[in-house]
Amino acid sequence: MKVNLNPAKGMRDITPQEKEIRDYVEGVIVNTYKQSGFELIETPVVENIENLIGSKGGENLKLIFKILKRGEKLDFAKEGLTEEDLADLGLRYDLTVPLSRFYCNNRANLPSVFKAMQVGNVFRAERAQKGRYRSFKQCDIDIIGDGTKSAELELIATTAKALNALNVTDFVVRFNDRRVLKAVILKCGFTEEEFDGVCIVVDKLDKVGLSGVEKELNEKKDYSLGASANLIKALESINEKGTSCLVEYGVSEEVVKDVEDILNQSREFADGKYDVEFDFTLIRGMGYYTGSIFEIAYKNLGYSIAGGGRYDEMVGNFIGEKIPAIGFSIGFERLVNQLMDEKFKVPNLEKLVLLYETGDKYIDVLKKADDLRAQGYTVAVYEKAKKLGKQLNQFTEYGYNKFAVYSGEETEVKDLSSN
Repeated sequence: MKVNLNPAKGMRDITPQEKEIRDYVEGVIVNTYKQSGFELIETPVVENIENLIGSKGGENLKLIFKILKRGEKLDFAKEGLTEEDLADLGLRYDLTVPLSRFYCNNRANLPSVFKAMQVGNVFRAERAQKGRYRSFKQCDIDIIGDGTKSAELELIATTAKALNALNVTDFVVRFNDRRVLKAVILKCGFTEEEFDGVCIVVDKLDKVGLSGVEKELNEKKDYSLGASANLIKALESINEKGTSCLVEYGVSEEVVKDVEDILNQSREFADGKYDVEFDFTLIRGMGYYTGSIFEIAYKNLGYSIAGGGRYDEMVGNFIGEKIPAIGFSIGFERLVNQLMDEKFKVPNLEKLVLLYETGDKYIDVLKKADDLRAQGYTVAVYEKAKKLGKQLNQFTEYGYNKFAVYSGEETEVKDLSSN
C-alpha cells in the first residue's frame, strides 16, 4: 500500500526554524499575560458534543470535528441512525466554550473575578487555504465575573502590550458593540428575525463597498419595506459622524457613553503606539457575543490578527445564572505567518554549532559544549563534514549564527556570517 507522506488536509508539519519562532512568540505572549495577572489554565481538546453544539458559535457549529461513539455505545445495527446516535464528543473549535465549562466546574476554588489565560490548538473542518488551517493555535485571555467596562479596557491594553512586546506596532484596534448594532438595525425597520442576516451583509462593507451592501440588501425581497434604504443612510451618517449620531439611531445614551469611554481611555493608554477606532461595520461571527466586540487589524493584510468580545450569557447557560464574561484571542498562526514573511528573527539568540573530528574524544567534545552553553550559547554538536563550507551554509539556513571546530582549550567561536 502506498503511504501518503503529506499531513492530513488542513493540518501541517512545522520545521525547526518555524518552531523556534513559534516558541519565542508564544513565550513573549504568555509572559506578558502572566505579568498582567492572568492565570494559565489548560482544558482538554475534546469536549462533550452537546456543549459545543449548544454554544451559539455561529458558522463554526457546522465545522465541528465530531468523534464517533466507541465500543458498545456504537451500534450500527440501529435503524434510522442519525448523527446524534453516532457522535457524543467533538474537538473544540475555540477556547471560549471549554473555559466556560471549566469555570463552572471549578468556580468554588476560583476568585470571584477570574482572569484566565489559555494557549492551545483548536479545530475547525473548514476549507484549508493560506493562513487558514483545520488545526491552529489560539492565545486567549478572558475575564469572568466583571461586568464593568474595566474588563474591556484591561483586555485591550494587555493584548496590545503583548503585540508591542513582539515589536508589532503598526496595528489598529477596531471596536464596536452588539447593542449598538442591534439598536441601529432595528431602528432602521428590520425585525429581530432579520438581524443576523443583515449583520452578515453589513460585514461585507470593507470588501464590496456601500453600493455592494445596498445591492445585496435590496436583493432580499423579504426584508421590511424601506429598511434597507434607512440602513444605507445610517451607515453613511455613522461613517461621517462616528458615535456622535448613535442616539438618534436608537442607541441608548448609557451604551454610547460606555463605548466612548472605552475608546477614549484605550486611546489614552495607547499613547500613539497604535490606533483605536470605532467601527460600526465590525460584526464578528460568533452568536454568543452580547456586548463589546473588538478586533486588531495589522497593516493591510485584509484579515484580523486578534479578536474577541463580551459573552455574558455563555457561562450562565451551564449553571442557570448570569455571569459576565469577556475575552480577547490572538490569532497565533496569522501573526506568526506575517512575522515570518517579514523575516522575523528571534532576538539575542546565539545558536552555535560545535564541530568535531572523528578522532576526537566525544565526551571531551560534550564537556566543551557545556562550557559554551554556560557562556550563553545554544549549542548543537555535529561531526565535521569533508565539505566544511557546504555544511556551514546548511547550518546558516537552519538559523545558526556561530560555529566552532573543537580543539580542546583552544576552541575558537566564529561568526557564520564571516565564513
